Amino acid sequence: MSDFIASYYTSHRDELLAFVSSRLGGSSEAEDLVQNVFLRLLTSDKMITEVTLPALVYTIAQRLIIDYYRRRTTFEQYEHYLKNTDETDDSVESILSIREITEQLERGLARVPENCREVYRLHIYGGMNVA
Repeated sequence: MSDFIASYYTSHRDELLAFVSSRLGGSSEAEDLVQNVFLRLLTSDKMITEVTLPALVYTIAQRLIIDYYRRRTTFEQYEHYLKNTDETDDSVESILSIREITEQLERGLARVPENCREVYRLHIYGGMNVA
């Protein structure tokens, strides 16, 4: 199964990258998103055939793009909230909010493979570039 996925990746990677880049406005994250599409395919336990692969690739890509914008919107809202609150605000609600976001993030990270999890942790907590 992974042979025809690898063959499809080699043949259609640039096409998919152009598709994702156009949806993300030329974002540098497009490359990471394309890699995540194929990572999901390779780790999927569902039956994938050569006939269903193209549609599945674009469906996964579309969903990852939606997730990207959802995360970005949430991040921007939270960033706006932080800018508009007092920096010395140590209220219980603020502490719980940060804790809840961190717990939700860790639950999401628990669903991805360990090597991806480490990359995301370095990006999120360490501020490192995903590349």
